Amino acid sequence: MGSVSDSSCLNKAVRQQYLNLPQRDKCQVTYIWIDGTGEGLRNKTRTLDCEPQTVEDIPEWNFDGSSTYQAEGSNSDMYLIPVAMFRDPFTLDPNKLVLCEVLKYNRLPAETNHRHRCKKVMEEVRERCIWFGMEQEYTLLGMDRHPFGWPKNGYPGPQGPYYCGVGADNAYGRDIVECHYKACLYAGVKICGTNAEVMPSQWEFQVGPCEGIDMGDHLWVARFLLHRVCEDFGVIATLDPKPMVGNWNGAGCHTNVSTREMREEGGLQVIEEAIEKLSKNHNKHIKEYDPRGGKDNMRRLTGLHETSSIHDFSAGVANRGASIRIPRQVGQDGRGYFEDRRPAANCDPYAVTRVIATTCLLVPEEDEEKE
Repeated sequence: MGSVSDSSCLNKAVRQQYLNLPQRDKCQVTYIWIDGTGEGLRNKTRTLDCEPQTVEDIPEWNFDGSSTYQAEGSNSDMYLIPVAMFRDPFTLDPNKLVLCEVLKYNRLPAETNHRHRCKKVMEEVRERCIWFGMEQEYTLLGMDRHPFGWPKNGYPGPQGPYYCGVGADNAYGRDIVECHYKACLYAGVKICGTNAEVMPSQWEFQVGPCEGIDMGDHLWVARFLLHRVCEDFGVIATLDPKPMVGNWNGAGCHTNVSTREMREEGGLQVIEEAIEKLSKNHNKHIKEYDPRGGKDNMRRLTGLHETSSIHDFSAGVANRGASIRIPRQVGQDGRGYFEDRRPAANCDPYAVTRVIATTCLLVPEEDEEKE
């Protein structure tokens, strides 16, 4: 079993004694934001005099950007702009979690604030009613960075029995998965499912369907809740796209996409037209599908382990080795959605949904590569 953190071994009954104390009509609000790595999440908490009813009731705040890879020490204050509010499953009602955009000292978006651009695109395509569903894969690690539950000096049996498996020899860390699921439901995150993945100690949860900008908001908060639940259990959740070299599956964030036209009669033709546009912009999308412009995905998109090659674009019905998969039921019904299997587990959902919406709905295919 992987090593766990010291803090997870503290007496939780003592903690609960304090959590049960009344708050005297005060409300704790935890501000959450994306740091300068484009992957890390930060948070801090303040007291409000009453429970906010909407996100507009929560004031702007600031933080030290020089400590989050986002500013120089000589000009370090950055703004936190609340954009989405959720219930807090850790300190319970009336307390809140609030996701924030980050603005620099001049109130321009920080470099890793991809939400700002994404929201503009989603406003442009609002009438198309674009829905997303994202499948977030992740791997549980001990504090020693070794996969949770793996033998200390070796490897578990080969892949085969772990996907959607049951039993102590097949499912590693289910307690964490179930607590995360409940935390998401309590918070109001649109989580719609979960399952054990192909590699042991690897899991997946799905968020959606979400329309437009909500997809990024709900996935980022679901990620925060995952890391926070793992903190209580003393383990680490990594979104690394290829956490273990060798004959082991990597971790992606498959993105399901559907517009109103795709869901209507004859929608399969609209899906095929969108896929044609995606095929002409493969390299542009690869650059947006992980935080390092495709370098992370190079380790994962090898053409093996249920992936396509990063160098080629492909599409097919029920083909999990393709860039784009059309589910078999969609092929039979002639309408529905498609699945982009290229985004890495550590992608920014704002960047992914923005570039998909732009390619499929806004920019003429002959001009898009010139942007």
